[in-house]
Amino acid sequence: MISHHTLNPENIPPHKRWVKGSHWIITLSFFALAFTGFEMIMVHPRFYWGEVGNDLTPALFELPVSRNYQHGGWEKSVPFSEVEGAPMSASRTYDIFNQNGWGRSLHFLAAWFLVITGLVYFIAGIFTGHFLRHLWPRAKEFSLPLFWRDVINHMRMQIPSATNGPHYGLLQKCSYVVVIFFLMPLIVMTGMTMSPAITAAYPFLLKIFFGAQSARTIHFFSSTALVLFLIVHLVMVIKSGFKQQIRAMTIGK
Repeated sequence: MISHHTLNPENIPPHKRWVKGSHWIITLSFFALAFTGFEMIMVHPRFYWGEVGNDLTPALFELPVSRNYQHGGWEKSVPFSEVEGAPMSASRTYDIFNQNGWGRSLHFLAAWFLVITGLVYFIAGIFTGHFLRHLWPRAKEFSLPLFWRDVINHMRMQIPSATNGPHYGLLQKCSYVVVIFFLMPLIVMTGMTMSPAITAAYPFLLKIFFGAQSARTIHFFSSTALVLFLIVHLVMVIKSGFKQQIRAMTIGK
């Protein structure tokens, strides 16, 4: 995921220390979030649209990721009232997988590391000009033919050798912009919308994302997009020169 132009590595400025530090803190936080997030999905692999949802209400979709998937371990459902569409209740007869306590605690802890570090990175990126100089595609370099050619080159694994600093190709710039300015804020805001304490203070979040369960579904898809980005990113790092890339992003000058 490096520019396809011929470059002299000596003319490329190295990554700033605050970029390196925030990169690794966010990376470790995201790994913890992905692990605990998947664990919570295993506990409840059903997704809904709207304000509420549980095992006794129709799901938008369900993932076959644990023994909780379509377990059917319920006695006869009983409505809370005779009103049409009233909530249902039933006794469980199935020993479900349930490790939600530690998973949620570690997930929220990792989320705060990501949010605080992300804010520092975002503010520093604006005031130091990092976003404008290195990540934002310039008008003269952005065109559909160039973008498509960059996509084809990446699909064919025609990856140039690594440089030692923040010199990115068009596709990489576009990917970073989407991640930093869209997916990451979306992850944070939908995550906050799932917290009753936060939505009690800021109820407008429920309106923005059409309810807590809708926010959870959006959170899942945006998280999946970030995981896919991470996988592609790692492949590009390996193909372009793993040792040099890691050195440039850690102790290298």
